[in-house]
Amino acid sequence: MKKKISMSDVARELNISLTTVSFILSGKAKEMRISDALADRVLEFVKERNYNPNAMAQGLRTGKSKIIALIVEDIADAFFSGVARLIEEQAYRNGYKIIYCSTGNSARKTAEVIQMFKSRNVDGYIITPPSGIENDIKSLLLEKSPVIMFDRYLPGIYTDHVIIDNNKGVKLAIAHLIQQGYKNIAFITLDSPQTQMADRLTGYKEIIKEANLNEHIQKLNFEEEPENVVTQICTFLTYYKQIDAVMFATNYLTLRGFEALEQLQLKIAEDIGVVSFDDHPFFKVFNPPVTAISQPVKKLSENLVEILFKRINNEESPDYKQQIILEPELIIRKSSLGLKQHTNVVAERSQ
Repeated sequence: MKKKISMSDVARELNISLTTVSFILSGKAKEMRISDALADRVLEFVKERNYNPNAMAQGLRTGKSKIIALIVEDIADAFFSGVARLIEEQAYRNGYKIIYCSTGNSARKTAEVIQMFKSRNVDGYIITPPSGIENDIKSLLLEKSPVIMFDRYLPGIYTDHVIIDNNKGVKLAIAHLIQQGYKNIAFITLDSPQTQMADRLTGYKEIIKEANLNEHIQKLNFEEEPENVVTQICTFLTYYKQIDAVMFATNYLTLRGFEALEQLQLKIAEDIGVVSFDDHPFFKVFNPPVTAISQPVKKLSENLVEILFKRINNEESPDYKQQIILEPELIIRKSSLGLKQHTNVVAERSQ
């Protein structure tokens, strides 16, 4: 097996600068006006010496790495994994591959992975941005890197994004609960300034006010341990015994909510109505099935890929940004249809 060499080895043996080698191997030879003869010489040399020749050769020919960075909050989450799978399929059909990374909603980790992807010379970024990475995004845009955000965006930074009408989604769900006769509807959410969470909370407050009902809001820390989240939900529902329905602002909060309701020995639909923002495959088979606001994952992924490839291929003006808001869907299942059965139980809890 041939021994792998470094860029310094290439520069020294060919008697050229390390910077020149770097530009050639990162696919920027034409951009930096390096002659084709010198670029071919370097590529042939690294091919003989086992320096990842295929990717570098492709980069020189096309100026593209054929790699897209997908940076999400949690790739294990049903919503993000669903989007990732569809993006990967569409990208593959276009000759591209995806590199995934979860950030855990950490600005520091997001900044670090952006720098890592920059060193890989990826062709574009699809990001669910946490607060605190504004400067990193601005840097990418200044470098003319295609960047598109989804699920949320960063106020004040003008870039492409594809999101859901979160405000409308919550209103659809709460309106459904009100139509079912629920009067004390709680909203359990994250204590977060992110745009999607802020819009969901605003939607709840607006429709509760319109219906002349009382607010019951619990905000939870994203970084809280799951068992602590369960405990806090239990405490909240125990204190506000009049609550007859609850909407969870994310599907993973809903899952923690199931644990809390189990500990309180409250039966979903029979004792308390439940709705979730974000559907989940488990919700269809849960007993009873859970009503949810479903995000149009297929449309979301299609829009993300379409916009990103237009940016990569310079088919859109850099001064024009697409900011798409997709419609959510309310999927009604049995978890929100049991008010008549549990009215007496709620009265007993309030005593």
